[in-house]
Amino acid sequence: MISETPKLQPIVPEYHVRILEDEQLDKLQTATLEILEQVGVHCPSEKALHIYAEHGGWVDFTHQVVKLPRQVVMEAMSHAPRFYTMGARDPSFDLKLDGTAFYCATDGCGVETIDFITRQRRPSNKDDVARMAQVTDYLSAIGFYWPIVSAQDHPKTAPLHELDASFNNTVKHVQSETVMGEWTAHYAIEMADVIAGDERTRRQRPPLSLLVCSIAPLAQDRDGLESALLFAEADLPVGFMSMVNTGSTAPATIAGTLVTGDAEIISALVLIQMAHPGAPVFHSLMPGIMHPRTGDYQSSTFEGSLLYPLGAEMAHRWGVPTLAGVFGTDALVPGWQSAAEAESSLLLCAMVGAETGSGLGLVESCMLLYPEAVLLDADVYHRVRNEAAGLDTSPEALALEVIKEVGPRGHFLAHRHTRTNLRRRQFSDLTGQPRLGGGYRDPLEVAREKANWILENHHPQPLDEAQQEELTRILKAADRV
Repeated sequence: MISETPKLQPIVPEYHVRILEDEQLDKLQTATLEILEQVGVHCPSEKALHIYAEHGGWVDFTHQVVKLPRQVVMEAMSHAPRFYTMGARDPSFDLKLDGTAFYCATDGCGVETIDFITRQRRPSNKDDVARMAQVTDYLSAIGFYWPIVSAQDHPKTAPLHELDASFNNTVKHVQSETVMGEWTAHYAIEMADVIAGDERTRRQRPPLSLLVCSIAPLAQDRDGLESALLFAEADLPVGFMSMVNTGSTAPATIAGTLVTGDAEIISALVLIQMAHPGAPVFHSLMPGIMHPRTGDYQSSTFEGSLLYPLGAEMAHRWGVPTLAGVFGTDALVPGWQSAAEAESSLLLCAMVGAETGSGLGLVESCMLLYPEAVLLDADVYHRVRNEAAGLDTSPEALALEVIKEVGPRGHFLAHRHTRTNLRRRQFSDLTGQPRLGGGYRDPLEVAREKANWILENHHPQPLDEAQQEELTRILKAADRV
């Protein structure tokens, strides 16, 4: 039986903050421009190098390095749209990136899963992608879906099978972080056409977008760039993420890390705007910090959480939307650490005006899926959503007449105003759940039960039969190559 997907509840901040002053943003942007002009980036794509050269870039074809004069960068970036829409299978779930709301996605690309039934750790598969799409389809905290783990049972065409599992199990927008190379991109765009129904809809309300990671420091991925160029040609939004690591693939300072990562991202966004002016793009800076004693990559440190909203402010300085880092945790299991590492970065990203963010649902530095983790992260999300919503000071909320009526040593419980407004208060459905015999239940246990309940009871609107058949045809064609 089909069930209705609950409406989205984006974070709509009532108040905003600025972390960086204009002078600081000027310094960072100027530093990025200096790096791009004097140092450049490595680009192993002949196709991309020719585009750079044709539009004013200084290209060393022998060493595959491109340097970008300041005026070339600024001219290209002037064409990038500040606002646009990421479409969904159901139009009521379209994401209007107009600067008023903050939408979050799951994390993605995990490689292992705690099995839904046996609770044993194992490699992830396509069914995990599908089941988590079903769970996140139900969650009002999730604005769009990243295939949360990899379809390792389809190693050759995993990205396409991840899209198939996603499109079949959620009506929300889907964003891939694994479609790499022209060959795969062509099939992915075909799949987007099936979901959109026609080319015009695909261009106006794109149901699919792409995130491409750069290679730190100061390098691009050939297949990533070439798939991004095809997506941009099809008007499917494409973004670039830098995951530079403070102390190893970036300088051991926060400002130096920001500049290194920003240079990687901007060099790629410039390429897209050179080839397809006005194509929808986004900027995503998600650095880590190297642990000085172990050399480990750490995604959530005291200073690391600040890097994400700073990245959002830099994106806006360039005039493009951002995909901000939220919820990334180094915790080994869901619990105190994962919650502590989530809320501050999420709240700050919302208050600086980030349009989108990703990271819900994985632990171990984005490697391991606990099915209940996305429920726990959604709970933190809703806490932040309420914190960011501001204070209602209407006459109804001030309740002056009610206070006067009840008076000193009175009680508000019996008042009609209380009965009306107490129902409007929002509470966690994971914490504060009474336990038989007294006390409260463990939120982890409640989250597991809720995940199982969703899988048993929530059945998203399916694709129609013709769409399912067409996706199957595309997958079979890709698998045969």
